[in-house]
Amino acid sequence: MEVKPITLKEANEFVKKFHRHNLPVVGCKFAISALKDGVLVGVGIAGRPVARLEDNGITLEILRVCTDGTKNSNSFIYDKIRKIAALMGYKRVITYTLKKESGSSLKAIGAILESNLKPNSWNRLNRKRLEQPVYLEPKVKWQILIPNIKY
Repeated sequence: MEVKPITLKEANEFVKKFHRHNLPVVGCKFAISALKDGVLVGVGIAGRPVARLEDNGITLEILRVCTDGTKNSNSFIYDKIRKIAALMGYKRVITYTLKKESGSSLKAIGAILESNLKPNSWNRLNRKRLEQPVYLEPKVKWQILIPNIKY
């Protein structure tokens, strides 16, 4: 498998086609693609943390990882995003999965289960947001700490 840059527009088109429960994202810091034998098999989108209290300048959030089901493509994408984050100077990477998902791709790259989260709406009385059915499901928050490695 190989990794290549991809535009957010292209990554979002892949997400629309293959993601089981999430919509495309509005913005990002970067997006990558995973190719096997020259064929696009997955994308990863990383950006500023959605939760404002996590947005401290040294934390990156993996907003979407989406594949066509190709074996090991999820962990491949997570690993590449982690390495890019380290090169960019981030100290911590976070992401979320549904409670019913195993998290095996994250465990494979050394991610640590940080907490279990109850369903939560992003809507507030003075700030309406687009709701997705996935917001009503319990989630798991994962973190990947980036050691001080010189590349």
